Amino acid sequence: MTTDIKLPFDQEYLSSFSKDMSEPSWLTELRVNALQQADALPMPRPDKTNIKNWNFTQFEKHIVSSEDFSDVNDLPEQVKALIDLEKNKTLYIQRNNRPTFLAVSNELKENGVIFTDIFTAAREYSDLLQKYFMKDAVKVDEHKLTALHAALLNGGVFLYVPKNVVVEEPIQSIFLHDDKEANLFNHVIVVAEDNSSVVYVENYISTVDPEEAVFNIVTEVIANANAKVQYGAVDNLAHGVTTYVNRRGIAGRDAKIEWALGFMNDGNTISDNTTYLMGDGSFGDTKSVVVGRGDQKQNFTTKVVHYGKSSEGYILKHGVMKDKASSIFNGIGKIEHGATKANAEQESRVLMLSEKARGDANPILLIDEDDVTAGHAASVGRVDPLQLYYLMSRGIPQHEAERLVIHGFLAPVVEQLPIEGVKKQLVEVIERKVR
Repeated sequence: MTTDIKLPFDQEYLSSFSKDMSEPSWLTELRVNALQQADALPMPRPDKTNIKNWNFTQFEKHIVSSEDFSDVNDLPEQVKALIDLEKNKTLYIQRNNRPTFLAVSNELKENGVIFTDIFTAAREYSDLLQKYFMKDAVKVDEHKLTALHAALLNGGVFLYVPKNVVVEEPIQSIFLHDDKEANLFNHVIVVAEDNSSVVYVENYISTVDPEEAVFNIVTEVIANANAKVQYGAVDNLAHGVTTYVNRRGIAGRDAKIEWALGFMNDGNTISDNTTYLMGDGSFGDTKSVVVGRGDQKQNFTTKVVHYGKSSEGYILKHGVMKDKASSIFNGIGKIEHGATKANAEQESRVLMLSEKARGDANPILLIDEDDVTAGHAASVGRVDPLQLYYLMSRGIPQHEAERLVIHGFLAPVVEQLPIEGVKKQLVEVIERKVR
């Protein structure tokens, strides 16, 4: 499938934009080449979801002007509720496509940790950024949307943790969308060198609802030997935002990547979350929670690919659908030839709260090795009447009993988020969406 691109942005514009941002020549060339490739590349084809009429390419503004936040007191109340600088001293806030606030603790600076916006990283840590930017986890030429992402990159962060550094405090990014004309091509890179450890949490939050906006989000996580990365995210974008989000990780020998993802968008969404377990003894765990409402359509593909011996990969996805919302949950566990003693497990469960809501759970196991363990479970249905009966028999009204069942159903993911403000926000969003 091909889609015409009618952007007011050509190679000359990209070269000029890159020059204005003082980007290194390699990034300028990558942008220009990516735009050339985008014309010929096909759109992605998420299984069982027709995105032919979704808008990922038609928009007029690449950047919008936003004012900086001089102090945390200037932040919108929705953002203030997410942060606690007394406990989490390292924080980045991006307003639309503009870096507006950055605080990094002295301890992290002294240990050589790099945490900055993607443009500063390109200027000040060019060689290091180039080493990881769209090289292994996500490739420029995979399809039209990855190529457009590389060409039109206009936001994001770079987090680098040196060898043997254990970061005790969670590191947080907040990507605020408060301009109806803003379109975001956001790139996040997290690198944990050998024997290091870090917890990173991000929030995408809309305080406006545009008629039509495009968000193209890519994350690359690199966990080298014996490193551990815990990655939490809550996406809470408006109805008028069409979102493509691609979060991928590569785990080396004895490395761990753990995802806790809350998908609370109100607009149409495609999500690709893949973890490559490259090293022996590597570990990947993905927990996702989804709430769909209105007439939105969503597709979530979660994949763990085992290359390393004795690697372990787990997928847990819980979704709640109401109104006319529909979602596809694709879970793929793939064990490559030679990945002996690997273990691939997955579970997908969907609750439908109304007659016209739709959920489809598709567990897939692809096994190319004999000496392995693998299993899957999937269910789609209504709220369990026995659970409701148990609660109502103890004097709890039906609507409150349903609410408790839903929160209990989603709790395995919600409880994994390491920042209390973010966890509280996710609970409040769930409460609002299923009420």
